[in-house]
Amino acid sequence: MHTVWKGSISFGLVNIPIKLHSATENKDIKLRQLHKECHTPISYKKVCEGCEKEVKEEDIVKAYEYAKNKFVVLDDEELEALKKENEDKAVEIIDFVKLEEIDPIYFERSYFLSPDTTGGKAYSLLRKTLEQSGKIGVAKIIIRSKEQLAVVRVYKDTLVMETIHFPDEVRSTADVPNIPSEETVVQKELDTALLLVDQLTTAFTPEKYTDEYRTALMELIEEKKAGNNTVSVSDKQPLPDNVTDLMSALQASLDKTGKKKKPATRKKKVAKTS
Repeated sequence: MHTVWKGSISFGLVNIPIKLHSATENKDIKLRQLHKECHTPISYKKVCEGCEKEVKEEDIVKAYEYAKNKFVVLDDEELEALKKENEDKAVEIIDFVKLEEIDPIYFERSYFLSPDTTGGKAYSLLRKTLEQSGKIGVAKIIIRSKEQLAVVRVYKDTLVMETIHFPDEVRSTADVPNIPSEETVVQKELDTALLLVDQLTTAFTPEKYTDEYRTALMELIEEKKAGNNTVSVSDKQPLPDNVTDLMSALQASLDKTGKKKKPATRKKKVAKTS
């Protein structure tokens, strides 16, 4: 399992060297975009709208837009210094709370924690402590240059760290439009709804839920492959039949480039005839 972060986590005076591994994976089927005419994959280039030209990676800087079209440029060295300042710190469990006190809206991404070579005993101690107390640990961690709030809990004999949103990252429900005000609910309708909930209530079994759309899409793809209903792109695209059109396009490109580099030509004065 790939290690995405390596460091240590501590609670009190107990320090545990750990490795972080992604606990979940996105299984969405990624579809490419092709040119309808020749089935060549579409590529995306970084273009400067002001200069109307493609920009190389080394010519790009990071900036914060504090007002419309007004930016504060940040150097890579400045960002790296901030990253280094926080990155060397061990992850410290700040508080212990009950899991049910945290609304699911705060949860973001899950990571498995594994002990490094010398951290097995301390890892077991934290795991047993969380199990016996029925609590989870609240901590902070720097991942990919971003400070994250996180919780540490036990999942099937493994410690799991789940990043959670900071309070100011969760939008206010007051901003949600068209929420109905408190209204009187007809008791008969409520009783019927509660009966329906009761009939559909069961133990949560994750394995019974599947992505039906992804399954159907893969079946369609395999069906098309089996029927040879596929397209391919050759390394070299054939030249257009109409060479004149190609030359016209090249000439137009040259003319456009020339206009940008050369100053506007002055109009010739017409000699006056006596």
